[in-house]
Amino acid sequence: MTDRVYPSAKPNPVPPQSAANGAVPRPPGAAAGGGNQPSFPATKGQLYSRPMYRPQPAAKRRKSRRGICCSCCCWLVLIILALILLAAIAGGIFYVLYRPQRPNFSVSSLQLETLNISASNQVTSKLIVAVTARNPNRKVVFIYDPISISVTSDGVDFGDGSFPALVHSAKNTTVMRATVSSSGQTVDPSVAAGFKKSSVPLEIELETKAGIKIGKLKTKKLGIKLNCDGIQISAPKGKKAPPPATPDASCKVKLRIKIWKWTL
Repeated sequence: MTDRVYPSAKPNPVPPQSAANGAVPRPPGAAAGGGNQPSFPATKGQLYSRPMYRPQPAAKRRKSRRGICCSCCCWLVLIILALILLAAIAGGIFYVLYRPQRPNFSVSSLQLETLNISASNQVTSKLIVAVTARNPNRKVVFIYDPISISVTSDGVDFGDGSFPALVHSAKNTTVMRATVSSSGQTVDPSVAAGFKKSSVPLEIELETKAGIKIGKLKTKKLGIKLNCDGIQISAPKGKKAPPPATPDASCKVKLRIKIWKWTL
């Protein structure tokens, strides 16, 4: 009867070459580089080694830039608010010292010397207009460029003219006179029939540029427009002109501010 041979339970000895190279022995049947290798505790060199230097990420830099932009915006808003506050204080002081008021304009006299309507409904007219300007201020002087004047009736042009330039002193009343006329304007028959009545409605528009002078200080001139409406005047009968009328119609003053291509 033959003897059976049993395999030894002892692990295979480590080859001398592997031991010299510091290789870790693998159990029998384990593949090289497999995922089931046993893990070993870290050495002292790994535990006490310094971490590698890593640069700061870009997110922190972005946050710092955002903080700078926010602070700049806050300072800009504070500066603007301070300037607005200073301007309001200066305006209040100016108002208390000078009490500025708007000038007053009114049509004080108006005479329709000529109003002829031909058979072909062509209108020829001539008017003498007097406008009174009042400056109620004590220390404010108004400086006007030449003032253009336009007279219309139901959309029909009765004449255009102008007043000369004017330096309107404080607490002063000035009467400006001008003659306006038109000729050869064809109108609708119904409009021409309305002009043959005893009275004619008129509307007068004035336009100029005006500045303010206080002592030695002068402001930039701004455009102003005056509208005088609600005026009724007697039409001439035959060749005799009616006497001048005194409608004393007040005019509304509007500023004309030009911003680039638009006029407000």
